[in-house]
Formats: sequence, structure tokens, C-alpha cells
Amino acid sequence: MQVMKWSVIALAVAAGTSQLAFASAQSESNGFVADSSLNVLSRNLYFSRDFRNDPSLNDDPQEWGQGFIATYESGFTQGTVGFGVDAIGLLGIKLDSGKGRSGTGLFPTGSDGRSQDDYSEAGGAVKLRLSNTVLKYGTQFTALPVLSTDDSRLLPETAEGFLLTSNEIEGLELHAGHFTGINAQAQTYRDSKGLKSADVFGGSYSFTDDLSAALYYSDVEDAFKKYYGNVNYTFGISEDQSLGFDFNIYKTDYDKEYTNTGKSEDNTIWSLSAAYNFGAHTLTAAYQKSHGGFDGTGYDYGVDGGGTVWLANSVQRSDFNAEDEKSWQLRYDLDFAEFDVPGLAFMARYISGSDAKTATTDNGKEWERNIQVGYTVQDGPAKDLNMRVRQATYRSSDGVYYGSPSIDEVRVIIEYPLSIL
Repeated sequence: MQVMKWSVIALAVAAGTSQLAFASAQSESNGFVADSSLNVLSRNLYFSRDFRNDPSLNDDPQEWGQGFIATYESGFTQGTVGFGVDAIGLLGIKLDSGKGRSGTGLFPTGSDGRSQDDYSEAGGAVKLRLSNTVLKYGTQFTALPVLSTDDSRLLPETAEGFLLTSNEIEGLELHAGHFTGINAQAQTYRDSKGLKSADVFGGSYSFTDDLSAALYYSDVEDAFKKYYGNVNYTFGISEDQSLGFDFNIYKTDYDKEYTNTGKSEDNTIWSLSAAYNFGAHTLTAAYQKSHGGFDGTGYDYGVDGGGTVWLANSVQRSDFNAEDEKSWQLRYDLDFAEFDVPGLAFMARYISGSDAKTATTDNGKEWERNIQVGYTVQDGPAKDLNMRVRQATYRSSDGVYYGSPSIDEVRVIIEYPLSIL
């Protein structure tokens, strides 16, 4: 609990050196209906994975689907305390798949090995606001470093519970929550991730426009206690050049009920990245190190959300988070807006990991290469239409990672946001 003690002290000091936040958001409310919004994101996703003729695996999965993600957010009633409601509607439709080609994680899979033709989920939440503090209970998306719902497939994960978000002091955002369920991306029943309960606390503070820090803590029942810290700093070199640093660290204390070893274990994993931006170009270098774990598991997550891995080397296929693993990354980004093609972007990166303790070796090695090209339409009838092609090549030394030593993967994603209200 010493980490939490210092977290509270740090946030208190930050608050004490700041002025109270701007005007109360609740005092500026226009009402339940006037501030309402309804948005629908259309997502078309093709997913192909090639296991390089691995005889131990089934046919290479290839699937294509259409998803719709609808989110309704009401405004707040006027008065000292405002009340409102939110709603989420999710629908996934299979466009192409078949027995032997399922298993991409886009759709629920039946006992016959085939993907469902469609699946859906709906949920709602009630909320109240006092000044600049909002309490929400119900189904929601979360983006906290210790409880983050994943959105890397056709439809996103959802979480069930309470979340308090406070912005009473300018630059300081605080969170406190209690969650009792997380539903996986390709499932329609409540709490498919096996979460019993999770308590989360923490916050982030922007000292300046260029320097920010965050501290968070979570306690996941019968699983682990997790501590997270982040420092992000950007140094402006000139008008079109900057150097940014991002440091992330997790400390996880695993319960003996979770490790299946009869004793408690712990893991510490951290990453540090440096990004040099000059004009249209960004060069990034990152290093990541994992210390400790159990039975080849280093930093573990998922029961607390498939996106709860805010680390530099968590990329398209691997997270480079095995027990005692160290990894490094080189990345290049190009923004074509500097060449009069706004909306077009290119990214390439290479990550290499070594010294990983796994079920079969104490010196596991893996590497991954990612390439992505994306374009967002800037104006006209198709404004904001986004198209991305993502390719990943993954290799490991012993095949213990993800069940295959060789994976080639392609994702084609087309998204179009519709603002209805």
C-alpha cells in the first residue's frame, strides 16, 4: 500500500498548487434533451491469419464482418445535481467465414466450429453530475490503465459497474470505480471474461502542456493487485521539431488462487520510449523489461480488460510481456499532410524480444514487424471515412507464444462515423 500512499500525496500536492477548475459543467447544462447525442460507428473488418503451414493447427482463419457500434448519451437535467442516461447497442454480422476458417475473434464460435451468423449486445447506464464530477452506473466502455475495455476486433468489450470521474481542479482528473463484469469482444453474455469484482482508483495530472503524470491502483478479486505509473514529457526543439518521452510501469502482485502454484507471485514490467518528430516524420525507439512472474507468465491481464496493457511494446500481435523478457522497438511514422495529402499516414515498426522464461525454455526469443497504411477522407459526402490496412509478421524461437512460432496477419478496416443527434 506504500505506492497508493504516495499516489494520494502526489495528487494532493498537485491539487494544492492548482486553481479550482473552470466554471461548473453542471451549471452550464442545457438539459436532458438539448445536450443529447446519438452516434453510430460502422466498422467493416476483414481478418486473415496465416500459420505458415503449421501441421499442429487447423486451417488458417479468414473472416469478414460488418459491425455497428451505437452510443447514445443524454444531457443532464438542470439544477444542482443533474441526472441522465447512456445506452450502448452493438451488432456484428458475418459476411464471410466457414468451418476451418473461424477463430479470428470476430464472432462467437459454436460447438461445430462455425462462427455465428450475427450477434448483438445492448446495455444502459444511469448517471448523475454535481459540478464537474460524474458518477455513472451500468454498461460502459472504460479507458483506464488498470481497467481498459479492448476494441481491436469487430465490436468492443463492455464493462459493468460504477465509475466516478472528477475534474474539479484544472488539469487534474480523478477516477474511482467498482466493476463486477467485463464482456469479451466476441461474446454476448454478461461477464464472459470471468471477472468477479475489481476496485480501481487513481488519476492523472497535467503540470504543463508538455508534462503530465498518472498513478493508478486496482484490486481484482481472486486475481491480483495492480499498480501503474506514467510520466509523459515533450520537449519542443523548434517550431517543427520535438522530442517526446513516455515512461510506463506496472507492478502486479498475484494471488495464490490465481497462480495455481500455491503461493503468491509478483511481476514488474516497464517501458520507456523516445519519439523524435521533425516535420512529417517521427522516429521512435523503445525499450521494455519484465521482471518476475509464474510458470512463464510475466505481466498478465484480460480478466481486467483486454486493453489493460499500456506499454510501448504491446503491438498488433504480441505484448512482449513474458516472465523476465526484455524487448526493444524501432518505429517510423510518416504524415503525408506535409506533402499536401492530408489524411494519409504510414507506419512501420520492428520489435525484438529475448530472455523470456516460458513453459519450455529460459531463453525464449520472438520478433514482430508491423506495417500500416491509413487514409481518412477530409471532406465531401464521405468525410471522416477511415480506411486502414494493417499487416503483421510474427516469429518466435520455440512456438510457445500463441500456439505457433510463425504467424502472418492482415487486417483491412473501414470505418465510417455517423452523427445522428
